[in-house]
Formats: sequence, structure tokens, C-alpha cells
Amino acid sequence: MENNFDVIVIGGGPAGLTAGIYLSRAKMKTLILNEGTAGGQMILTHEIANYPGVESTSGYKLANIMKNQAKNFGCVVKSNVRITNLELGGEIKSAEINGKDTFTAPAVILATGGRSRPLNVPGEDKFKGRGISYCATCDGDFFQDKKIIVVGGGNSALEEAVSLTKYASSVTVVHQFDNFQAFPHAVDIAAGNPKINFIMESKIIEFIGDERLERVLIQNQKTKEITQMEIDGVFIFIGYIPNTEPFAGKLELNKWNEIVTNESLETSVSGVFAAGDSIQKKYRQITTAVADGTVAALSAIEYVNKLKEASLLSNAEN
Repeated sequence: MENNFDVIVIGGGPAGLTAGIYLSRAKMKTLILNEGTAGGQMILTHEIANYPGVESTSGYKLANIMKNQAKNFGCVVKSNVRITNLELGGEIKSAEINGKDTFTAPAVILATGGRSRPLNVPGEDKFKGRGISYCATCDGDFFQDKKIIVVGGGNSALEEAVSLTKYASSVTVVHQFDNFQAFPHAVDIAAGNPKINFIMESKIIEFIGDERLERVLIQNQKTKEITQMEIDGVFIFIGYIPNTEPFAGKLELNKWNEIVTNESLETSVSGVFAAGDSIQKKYRQITTAVADGTVAALSAIEYVNKLKEASLLSNAEN
């Protein structure tokens, strides 16, 4: 039937799209369901310069290439849908979208990714979109010749700080520790940019303004001294929260709510696999998501083929 598939992939980021490419190329009837725009967090990246075989491109362009590859192999991609029910138990899994259409498959790959982690300090909710952003690609050009802060000390924070110097007059990186978690290469590039300066061992404790963000309060972690800084914008890059809330009680999650998998990326539920930023792992890069999508797809292919072989054998015996 039209709504029956071999594998349903939940999530259309790099992990989900890669899974779709491998599955559909292996002649698996494949459906990708994505609640946002295909590409996930990848489309928020202004420049990707470390993807093997690609000198430099934007996340948006790379996402479109992956999506078109999957579709050209026969994968069905449904974006900007709302998943209203997901049943992962039993031999046949099901996914309902928009409260009406239900799709079924014996195997599911969960590639739901994550979302930007907020600071959770006073004024943050008030000034989201009015001076506070979590996406340099989306909002960088709104801060032409402005003074901005970037919060964080990982690869994303420093890479986006460098990217934002194309717009801003100055970029101040505020980091709560005395050292960075980013790769040395990213640290060297940021430190060598004359528009970037650093406030270490400090954190923002409040955002202040009227209609828009106007200033922040910054507290030194050691001395507890609080200083006020006038600023036009703040970009927050302190990691992601895995999008796994719908799976609580259905799958094994760790204490960070990441999906626990084995080396084949199978979850605690038979026939349910997971890939990308929502799973338990150390590193989160586009390349690691792509690798996860590959492994999860190959594992799902093996799982579905075994079911089909068992069904044929059973039918032959009967």
C-alpha cells in the first residue's frame, strides 16, 4: 500500500538524509519525515570548509545536494510536517503526521538531532529575536557595524565568531572557563582575528533593554565581580539539547537524554535504529552524523532483509 514502507527515517538532517540515500539506493522503500526544513542544524552553518572532498560550501547548499541525492534514488521526503504519534513497539512501527496520515514500516531510524541550548538567564526569552540569536547565518547581516558578543568556547562558538566579523565592528567572546574546548586550529584563527577579543572565566547573568537588547551583566567566575557592557547583539553557541522527548519511556536514554545504541546503532527496541546528534556519543560534526546515517541505514537494510527472508521461508514451508 501507498503508506507502507520498508524503513521510515524520522529527521532530515545530515544523518537522516544520508540514511535515506543509502536505503533508497539499496531499493528499500524509504520515507523521511522531517518537522523542519531538510538539512537540520546543518543549514544554519554559514561555511563548511572541512567536509571531505568539498573545498568550501554553505550548509544550506550541502543539505540540498543530500536531499536531491536521496530523492533521485527514490526516497520520499516530507518536510515541515508535525509528527503527532509515533509507535515504536511491535513488529510494525507507525508514524502519524499532522493528526491524520499514518505511515508504517518494520524498521525506523531516529535522526531527530538537537536544538540550541539556552543560557536560561533573566531577559533571554524577552530578547530572543530582538538582539539575541542562536544562528549566525540567519541573523549575522542584521548586525552590520555593530558590537556583538558570542557566548561559548567550542568549535561552533569560535567558528561563528570569525564568521560574524564580516558584519560586526567588534566581537567579544565570553566563555565561562579559562580554556577553550574547540580544536586548536579554530582557536588560532579566532585569536588571530583583530576584531575578536575575549572575556574568559566569565558568564552573562542578565540581559537588559527596553524594546531591544541594550546591555548585559557579566560576572567573573573567580572574583564574582559584575560588570555592565553595552552591546547590540548576543549570539549563543553553548551546545545542543537532543530532541528525544518523544522517546522517553519508549527507548533507553542516558542521563543527558541521548539515545543509547549498540555498535550497529540499534536502540533498545528491536527494529529501531538511531543516528546523528540525538545519540550517545562524544563528537558531533556533520561528518560524524553522515557516518551514523550510513551505519544505521546498513543495519536497517540487514534487519529488513532478514525479515523478508524469514517471511519467504515461512510462506514456502506453508
